[in-house]
Amino acid sequence: MKNEQKITPFLWFNDNAEDAINFYKGIFNNAEVGGINRYPAGSPLPEGTLMTATFRLEDLSFVALNGGPHFTFNESISFVISTETQEETDHYWNSLIAGGGQESQCGWLKDKYGVSWQVVPTLLERLLGAPERQKAGRAMQAMMGMKKLDMQGLQDAFDGK
Repeated sequence: MKNEQKITPFLWFNDNAEDAINFYKGIFNNAEVGGINRYPAGSPLPEGTLMTATFRLEDLSFVALNGGPHFTFNESISFVISTETQEETDHYWNSLIAGGGQESQCGWLKDKYGVSWQVVPTLLERLLGAPERQKAGRAMQAMMGMKKLDMQGLQDAFDGK
């Protein structure tokens, strides 16, 4: 797996990076794992534990590290998934919160590893960017009351229904 990105997200996990990579591979259709390095004997984690791995989800390459409990994820960094349909939105939302993830507001969630994601229909950008500011404001208010974004609810609010 060749990485042609100039900047690559580097994710620090405690000791479950391999599990997280496999979890993500089961969610995204276009996913692959590249190189894997394992801890040798005498390392901070048990011998054979994944140390680092490169992986790709859709068109984005990542590096994962099992680095121990020193650092944890928070919402100041998130990954946005742009969706075209409600079915696609539902797929990513439901898959990423499965097994212990947490819903938040306005399309945000944390997966069971604590990584923050935004699942956002492209419709939302069109509605919020519309020149009719009153309609855009109604869509914004509807979004603020949602956890998982509902495309029909957003469109209805925009249309004044």
